[in-house]
Amino acid sequence: MKRVALIGMPNTGKSTLFNRLTGSHARVGNWPGVTVDLATARVLVGAHMAELVDLPGLYDLHGFSDDELVARHFLEAARVDAVVVVLNSSQVDRQLALALQVKALGLPTLVLLNMADEAKRFGIEIDTARLANGLGLPVASLSARYGTGVPEALARLAHLLDEAGPPREALVRAALAEDHRREEQIEALVKSSVVVPERLSEHASDRIDRVVLHPWLGLPLFFLAMLAVFQAVFWVGAPLQDGVEAAFDFARRNALVPLVAGLPEMLRGLLVDGIWAGLATVAAFVPLIVVFFFFLAAVEDSGYLSRAAFLTDAFMARLGLDGRAFVMILMGFGCNVPALMGTRVMRDRPMRLLSMLTIPMSLCSARLQVFVFLAAAVFAPAQAPWVLFGLYVASFAAVVVTALAFRGRFASREPFVIELPPYRLPTVRQVWLRGWTEVSHFLKRATRFIFAGVIAVWFLTHFPAGVAPAGPDSMAGWIGTALQPVLGPLGIDEKLAVALIFGFVAKEVVIGAFAVIYGLEGDALAAGLAQSMDWVAATSFMIFTLVYTPCLSTVATLRAESRSAGFTALAVAWPLALAWAASFAFYQGMRALGF
Repeated sequence: MKRVALIGMPNTGKSTLFNRLTGSHARVGNWPGVTVDLATARVLVGAHMAELVDLPGLYDLHGFSDDELVARHFLEAARVDAVVVVLNSSQVDRQLALALQVKALGLPTLVLLNMADEAKRFGIEIDTARLANGLGLPVASLSARYGTGVPEALARLAHLLDEAGPPREALVRAALAEDHRREEQIEALVKSSVVVPERLSEHASDRIDRVVLHPWLGLPLFFLAMLAVFQAVFWVGAPLQDGVEAAFDFARRNALVPLVAGLPEMLRGLLVDGIWAGLATVAAFVPLIVVFFFFLAAVEDSGYLSRAAFLTDAFMARLGLDGRAFVMILMGFGCNVPALMGTRVMRDRPMRLLSMLTIPMSLCSARLQVFVFLAAAVFAPAQAPWVLFGLYVASFAAVVVTALAFRGRFASREPFVIELPPYRLPTVRQVWLRGWTEVSHFLKRATRFIFAGVIAVWFLTHFPAGVAPAGPDSMAGWIGTALQPVLGPLGIDEKLAVALIFGFVAKEVVIGAFAVIYGLEGDALAAGLAQSMDWVAATSFMIFTLVYTPCLSTVATLRAESRSAGFTALAVAWPLALAWAASFAFYQGMRALGF
């Protein structure tokens, strides 16, 4: 009896083909030298009765994962007359390497291009004759799901078995000898230097995963966990914030004002009401940002975020994305720039572009400080965490809307693979290092942009000379008045419009712009904003700030990573349009309801 091994990468339809060929005749058995049971079945292939063995899906025949070891050990230990390599026709460019690895073993090999129906739907055309000539292997196209091309594939396999000589176990073992030596070396190193505790049959991680990965409870628990983080941020950060505000106010009254008292009024105003007021206002909210990053680092270090990616993969697939995109969106909570660069792990360009289009919708740290400031200024302390949580939910909603709007344009079929790490108790050192890395990056970037931004805002609000600061006759007033036909229906007045313009440079500038535009800082600025807008207008402004045009650093990264000016223009125009529509719907809807 001939023996045929069936090899393929995950999600190539290999098991579907095995089931179609074997029907209900498959059985499971163990093999010498192989640590797991394999499915086998007897199939009539031409004049030969062949035993078909379904090997685990693998990406690399020479890798050292469990599935790769099983496949390699089987080929070494068992007598194999032929190998059938199943490839996904729509991903053949990334899977041909496996066929060439099998060919190098010297075994009679047939390459089957499965999912031919999907490849045709995507407009992919494969010249099987030319491909076979280039590979030096027979190639056949089929669809295991619908059965088309299966008889022809069996005929090719029968011909291969007719011409196959005696089994070549020695040739295969020689080809895999280097891998075998590496396995022995790894095993010896681990045995001599690594102590692995016995794994309990009912491991604690498994018990936790039954809850946090539950199909119905998993996502609500994740959002509840994030809400708890936001509550803790305000609970721990608020006293620190008050202390920083008091320190800056003391320094202003007792050091800065006396120091610049002899300077010209214009320069004194720039230093005190411009640069100092802007930087002091931002500095007062740095403690909240620091606490947030430390809590987020603890959640990430625990291994929970990987579970969130796994949990959301099925949902993200409906949006044309996968769990990796969810991880990048979570990374975007810190900064959109490294999250955009992280999409390089996606080999499929449409998947990557769609992910890059959604990532700027995530609530980054720069936007976070604006929302923390406004939420604390306009809403009661008990309401502020819920407002912040609602903005995170709105951020995910913007991601969903964007993905649904463009998934047809950026369609992808790349499979999602993720390894769930074990749960770990976060260490203080790791949390500190991870959190401080994010905080230091934020502070360096924020200081540079805020310093330039508040100076520019001060000049716009104080020139031409002699006008009321930020009044209708100032340059800022002109800009704000010109934008009122567009932003007025959103509840965004002239002063807030100027802050939004500088927010395009960097969202960190917005709070500094508030301080310069209103001529106030600290608690006085918060009180002034609370008097100038109600909760509806404040929420509308935050919705617009959440979604509208990314900052310049993000735009530059989008251009560099996509290498497309057209895509970059889309990534700028779409959020702006979506932000206006969302803010308009909220503001006008609330006013229509009488709020």
